[in-house]
Amino acid sequence: MSESPAQQTSPATVRWAGGLVTLEGAVAVVIAVVLVIRGLLGHDQDAANPYGTAAWFVILGGAVLAGGVALLRGRRWGRAIAVVAQLLLLPVVWSLLTDSHRPVLGVLLGIVVVPALVCLFSSPTSRWMAEEYGDSER
Repeated sequence: MSESPAQQTSPATVRWAGGLVTLEGAVAVVIAVVLVIRGLLGHDQDAANPYGTAAWFVILGGAVLAGGVALLRGRRWGRAIAVVAQLLLLPVVWSLLTDSHRPVLGVLLGIVVVPALVCLFSSPTSRWMAEEYGDSER
């Protein structure tokens, strides 16, 4: 199998970010499935609507998953979704570490979010994004 030209030219930082973002999206979709199963079994019916929460996780998680897969395939449009998702998750990491008293979850999420942001804003990724606009300065 030969690689597409976009995949051949995308730097490793883009693929690493794509892997991390894909992981985040997949986890969100799995959470949605768990919420639907728990709803069907009658758990947590008084606390929140599991189906509405599952729909929220599918919509947002699906978009993040699509952005991650796009980055893995060397598609530039995935970076926008990935950056927005990571920037929205940073306050979640902080909240889990401090106010929510869930430091283990905060550390686990931070281990994914911070490296993804570093990869998304790294020099090789920025140069790769600029290639689309004909920026030949390196």
